Amino acid sequence: MGWIVLDRPDALNSLDRESVIQFTERLIAWRDDPEIRVLVVTGNGRAFCAGADLKEAGGAVGPGEKTLLDRIIILFDMLRAYPKPVIAAVNGLAYAGGLETVMCCDIVIAAEEAKFADAHSNFGVFPGGGGAAILPRKVPPNVARYMLFTGDAIGAADARMYGLVNEVVTGTELKPRAQALAERLAKKSPGVLAGMKRVAIEATDKSAADALRHELLEAHTHGRSYDMHEGLKAFAEKREPQFKGY
Repeated sequence: MGWIVLDRPDALNSLDRESVIQFTERLIAWRDDPEIRVLVVTGNGRAFCAGADLKEAGGAVGPGEKTLLDRIIILFDMLRAYPKPVIAAVNGLAYAGGLETVMCCDIVIAAEEAKFADAHSNFGVFPGGGGAAILPRKVPPNVARYMLFTGDAIGAADARMYGLVNEVVTGTELKPRAQALAERLAKKSPGVLAGMKRVAIEATDKSAADALRHELLEAHTHGRSYDMHEGLKAFAEKREPQFKGY
């Protein structure tokens, strides 16, 4: 598995140009690496991520150069569609783009002291990475609008109650729990998990009938894979399967 640690603690791990480039490059490098089957994203210090670095967000760029927001959107699009499971281990504040980063991940484990806020309205900034578009798909719509309009933070327990977070653990338990879950997922068939992720992501924008057809297509494709035969053979032989990802 691979750990991506946002490491600008003095700036609450806000996303500047360099950190976004490094994050994106790491995703590209690990996408086709068979040794990396699961990703964990976390932060160093008291924040997970406080969003875009506002000192850079409004800065001028040269002709043809991408803005910070452009780079963040590319990163988020890549993270949402990543072909491997992505776990967010939220150690502290997840505000604005930090909350949007969390919403790009598949599974969210939060420390008890974690806080979640859209926060864009506090700075007169419009969300561009999913705050207004994705948050209402993650939590009840009235909760999403409250978070968007007020910019107020909610705690980890409330985030779990609303469905934004899967598990809440103590701060000392956070990394071991994320590691244990990542190791568990890494033992499963990479092809199965990637296919499930594709179907689950696209199902939200399809009719049930179209989503079922997509699932059946993925099932037929996987039925010809090594992993499918290995799983059935391991079951018959009463042993742990050794999946290869093809």
